[in-house]
Amino acid sequence: MVPKYKRILLKLSGEALSGEQGFGLNFDTVNSVCRAIKECVDAGAEIAIVVGGGNFWRGRTSGDMDRTRADHMGMLATTINSLALADALEQIDCPVRVQTAIAMHEIAEPYIRNKAVRHLEKGRVVVFGCGTGNPFFSTDTASALRALEIEADIIFKASMVDGVYDSDPKRNPNAVKFDTLSFMDVLNRDLKVMDSTAASLCNDNNLPILVFNLQQPENIVRAVAGENIGTIVHS
Repeated sequence: MVPKYKRILLKLSGEALSGEQGFGLNFDTVNSVCRAIKECVDAGAEIAIVVGGGNFWRGRTSGDMDRTRADHMGMLATTINSLALADALEQIDCPVRVQTAIAMHEIAEPYIRNKAVRHLEKGRVVVFGCGTGNPFFSTDTASALRALEIEADIIFKASMVDGVYDSDPKRNPNAVKFDTLSFMDVLNRDLKVMDSTAASLCNDNNLPILVFNLQQPENIVRAVAGENIGTIVHS
């Protein structure tokens, strides 16, 4: 496999790591994802990862809890997932570093842009935990920010759907899937690709996003190779 993209920011949803159980971590799923990532790294791709925390905590369902505190709890959930991914990658001899936007010196490196880039250049996977480190910003926005900081060629958004549709395919069997979209289409039609902050940031900086289904982890390899899967969103 010859990578089409050299440096990739892979956004993984927490729910996708829970497998069919819908909560927590399904290690068969985690290991399958990590094997696909290692295959891409062995082929020469540089991969950084931002992972969500929805398999453990969703701040928007936290009732009357203070939003800032709820978001901080979500950041801790992303750290659990980051450490799980790092361990699974190490088990298959794939070098990896975890960097967190909130200092956790005993378990991870602090996020330092130049250090992250150096890790990537040395063939190490870098997993970014804690989102941006700020409340009110999603892990989608963290993905866009980190991708721009490390000068990634593209964002891969791997989730539970195989692309972007004009309506929810789980509720509407006649929903139409898009092969390509512009960010303005996403914003104007309020399509649920990512939040508007992240979409605007990518649009302003000409950073494309490929949305595809992680239920088949081999899709990561196919996406890196440039195969026609999912939906590509561009400026």
